[in-house]
Amino acid sequence: MPNLWVDADACPRVARDIIVRAAERTNTPTWFVANHQVPLPASRWVKSLAVASGFDAADHEIVKRLEKGDLLITSDLPLAMEALDKDAMVMTTRGEGLDKNNIRARVQMRDFMETLRASGEHTGGPKGYSDSDRREFANALDRWLARQR
Repeated sequence: MPNLWVDADACPRVARDIIVRAAERTNTPTWFVANHQVPLPASRWVKSLAVASGFDAADHEIVKRLEKGDLLITSDLPLAMEALDKDAMVMTTRGEGLDKNNIRARVQMRDFMETLRASGEHTGGPKGYSDSDRREFANALDRWLARQR
């Protein structure tokens, strides 16, 4: 079975809880990678990997360990692009699948919004993590795990 990798630095707690329950239920090797220790329950299947602090240190460690067919859960678009280049699957914590067909447009939109913000435009931040986001993520993760069986 492929590994499940989580960019844990910005993973909402509710998504983390969903991932832990799903990993335990399906016996899926799961790694939460961050530049700090992520609090997790004792588990045979779920592990935390704390990396040295530094710019993108967790991202670099994830990319180094990713293998073809693994799933990465992240909202970090440059990290997602690197994972896709390694033939990994990528999903956001809102359950959105990222692939080679949609990642470039997402990165371009992100860059455009950063340019607007840098020019003083108020674009607002990402919307809060809602119950529908939680449901979409849990369902998308369950579908991926079911395909791995």
